[in-house]
Amino acid sequence: MTIVIRNTFIIIFSAVALSACTQEKSKKINTEQPTMTQQMKPELSGKFAKGDRVPNETVCMVNNAYMGKKQIEVPHDGKMYYDCCEMCVERIPKDKTAREATDPFSGKTIDKADAYIVLISDEGEVAYFENEENYKRFLAQHS
Repeated sequence: MTIVIRNTFIIIFSAVALSACTQEKSKKINTEQPTMTQQMKPELSGKFAKGDRVPNETVCMVNNAYMGKKQIEVPHDGKMYYDCCEMCVERIPKDKTAREATDPFSGKTIDKADAYIVLISDEGEVAYFENEENYKRFLAQHS
């Protein structure tokens, strides 16, 4: 009988301890995630508005987002790309799709390092054009 009581006590104690550890872990995860999200969020400085050309060095070319300040330089094949974090920096040399975009006007694949980059949303999203002329033509077609 004492063995049954002792085992029951051990099981209850273990369940309570495990539950407390799990709750503590989930609290930590929930408080850490917003911080990461905030760091990845573009910092719209008010300097540029939707439709403005933005400097290439202020764009995370992996996330296709205007970040409001100079990003990390990533040289690759004689060209300069820009990214916001180490994960993005590692992706540039490995992933061709992180270095290329499609010009919305011509439909051509272009290199992001050479692109004419335009802010297309209030949330910092950007589009890559082959040149300023293509951007102007695109605006004329969609106005």
